[in-house]
Amino acid sequence: MVERAARELLDPQGRALAQALQWWPLQGLPDLWPVAVLGQGPPLLLLHGFDSSFLEFRRIAPRLAQSHQLFIPDLFGFGFCPRPAQAAYGPAAVLEHLTALLAAIASRSPEAAPLGLIGASMGGSVAVELARRHPGQISRLLLLAPAGLTGRPMPLPPLLDGLGVRFLARPGVRKGLCRSAFADPDRDVGPAELEIASLHLAAPGWGQALGRFARSGGFAGCGAPLPPQPIAVLWGANDRILRQPQKRAALALLGERVRELEPCGHLPHIDQPECVAATWLAGNGA
Repeated sequence: MVERAARELLDPQGRALAQALQWWPLQGLPDLWPVAVLGQGPPLLLLHGFDSSFLEFRRIAPRLAQSHQLFIPDLFGFGFCPRPAQAAYGPAAVLEHLTALLAAIASRSPEAAPLGLIGASMGGSVAVELARRHPGQISRLLLLAPAGLTGRPMPLPPLLDGLGVRFLARPGVRKGLCRSAFADPDRDVGPAELEIASLHLAAPGWGQALGRFARSGGFAGCGAPLPPQPIAVLWGANDRILRQPQKRAALALLGERVRELEPCGHLPHIDQPECVAATWLAGNGA
């Protein structure tokens, strides 16, 4: 599927990023696991959001790869990952997979630690949890419209999680969610964006894994205490994915670390990739 995407995706930046995908063995896990690797320089790990894939970073990857070596995995249970039938799908499994990935990066490139870390939406909570668990391996963080830093897990019962998966699989729903993520959907959302937003739904086991993840309650309440590394946060002023109470709670936790972007929706790295890249590079002294 990813090989076909590397040839046929409508979005040329998506095609280029798909061509950078590698399949790695990870200690303690069966199968091979997808991670896009590109660029040269200090290592930088990028984590995508809920029900998404590594292709989410197609706009910003070319900009960051000019000065960094990028590692962009699909999170466990998401994107184009293998989905073992008997696996548990929830936060613990996501973090175990990333812990194995950190070890693999270190073994392949001993000079790679510590890594920079960028997390988008749910990937922001994943990044905070990972940095807290591995303080010596993560140098600093940039969070993009982080979701799940506050609140508490709300597991869905089996019947509701199945209904939710079927709902998310409907083409009209995918289109609506994709449009909601952009500041100016009439201008920026076309066939190329809709294709990438739905491509991973055809991966074997997508529905089963997503339902089990929903049943786990997902990532919530991950922000406090914040990890010790420096943290910067970018948030779109036109974010229509995260509700205002969620945003206010996260802003109270993050304080002056937050910079709001206009016009920008829930995906700063797609709506304003130049600004996101410049923010990261400024923190790097570049």
